[in-house]
Amino acid sequence: MTDDSKRPPRRHRRPLSVAAAVLLAAGAAIAIPQLAEAATTLQSLAAAKGKTVGFALTSSYLSESAYKNIADTEFNLVVAENAMKWSSTEPSRNSFTYAAGDQVADYAASGGKQLYGHTLVWHQQYPSWVDGISSGTDLLAAMKNHVTNVAQHYAGKVTAWDVVNEAFEDNGSRRQSIFQTRIGNTYIEEAFKAARAADPAAKLCINDYSTDAVNAKSTAIYNLVQDFKARGIPIDCVGFQAHLILGQVPSDLQANLQRFANLGVDVRITELDVRMTTPSDASELATQKSDFQKVFTACANVTRCTGVTVWGLTDKYSWVPDVFSGYGAALIWDENYGKKPAYDGAAAGFGGTTTTPTPTTPGPTTPAPAGACAVSYAVNQWNTGFTATVTVRNTGSSAINGWTLTWSYTAGQTVTQAWSATVTQSGSAVTATNAAWNAALPAGGSTSFGFNGTHGGSNPAPAAYTLNGAACTVA
Repeated sequence: MTDDSKRPPRRHRRPLSVAAAVLLAAGAAIAIPQLAEAATTLQSLAAAKGKTVGFALTSSYLSESAYKNIADTEFNLVVAENAMKWSSTEPSRNSFTYAAGDQVADYAASGGKQLYGHTLVWHQQYPSWVDGISSGTDLLAAMKNHVTNVAQHYAGKVTAWDVVNEAFEDNGSRRQSIFQTRIGNTYIEEAFKAARAADPAAKLCINDYSTDAVNAKSTAIYNLVQDFKARGIPIDCVGFQAHLILGQVPSDLQANLQRFANLGVDVRITELDVRMTTPSDASELATQKSDFQKVFTACANVTRCTGVTVWGLTDKYSWVPDVFSGYGAALIWDENYGKKPAYDGAAAGFGGTTTTPTPTTPGPTTPAPAGACAVSYAVNQWNTGFTATVTVRNTGSSAINGWTLTWSYTAGQTVTQAWSATVTQSGSAVTATNAAWNAALPAGGSTSFGFNGTHGGSNPAPAAYTLNGAACTVA
């Protein structure tokens, strides 16, 4: 299923806790992806295919170095998560404010990234004054004025716009939004015509969810595009949100994209995430990797697919847990900025080489020479609980195949839940063993895992670690 119907607006995740903010400010050893080690990046793979790979940005997150490092390095397209929506750009009638949207636009320009506009007309996240317009004629005028002003402001900066977002129900009927009920069927084409007049250079898209398969909803949009093309109504592209559930990528995704492309419009995966029940395990992460690869492959195989945009960068700020209870872990980087198997799935879909092995059975481990490993440990704690992130680096000259990291707790701490590794505890002794996908540590390479735990008020960091029986440097 890809059904996100009746969902509330996509929102930001909770801000960092005070303790986490203090850690960041103090320069604690938070695990930061070692991007320089990668032979390729997602944006380089996309560029080689003549496509773009994008992410939804909230500018305030750029103050975190880990977030900015990934944003700078991995993506060549940016979309504002919320800053260009109607409620943000025209909070009172005919009074426009672009400060937040301009921050996204400036970031895109400074990094040579394309800017994708989202969204001009949507049945959610519009200001309350719109509800007060009872006349269809007046609402049409207000809508066209909004589209004109915002599109003109970003003319020359935005390469494409989601002009109208989520205009259809799952059964293929028109969504009975305020625009549909008060203006009528013509509101979509009027919005597109106003956008074209305001910015003739930008590509104009219609965007929706649960349209990834050939179904009633996607067919209704197909028929609308066909009608617009026949009547000369400007439309250049169709966005497929792809808010997916684990293991449920439609088998006909590529065929669906291709049938739209055959109408003479571009297509794009615009809001990709793959949610799963949490806490996630190695099997779920492996399935998510396959799902990301399927989506990226489908786009790669359709000439008119301009690229893939992921709806967020890290699980830390994903909208999913706030909206779908019990679900999360939907993005490519985890909450501690650790690169998940989904990264290799996305890379492979765009023609890259998978770099994290997925053996069916554990192989023999390669011992680490003494002093050939370094471990950093970062913790965010509260009351009697804590979350720890451990980063293990191979500082030796030869690869390590399979790893077991051990340490001791001195104050009675207890591990309760782990991810990206199997963590067991016997008394004070803790043992962490690699997951199938992060068993290999090349020379100079690193991996991160994390866990939750409890403490009794004192929570000192471990003083020493061994990797495959060899002592490590404490970073």
